[in-house]
Amino acid sequence: MLPTYKAILRGDRIEWDDEVPEQVRSEQPLAVYVTVLTQPAHADGDQGRRMAQALEQLAARGGTLSIADPVAWEREQRQDRELTGRR
Repeated sequence: MLPTYKAILRGDRIEWDDEVPEQVRSEQPLAVYVTVLTQPAHADGDQGRRMAQALEQLAARGGTLSIADPVAWEREQRQDRELTGRR
């Protein structure tokens, strides 16, 4: 598997987000493939808004404190799902 690094391409320049390949640091030529993401790398506006709505709904229901018996609740949640190799 090819190593993957996070970066942003601006015009003909790459701005590295996290880890920088060793060849870049030592200024050696580096062959790359660039994959263009369908969603902007730093666009979390909609995702953040949806997460906030989900948390507000959870809080409106009383959060985890609204579950009287957490062990019984967990058993009930797992009833619908068959676990591989278990009966």
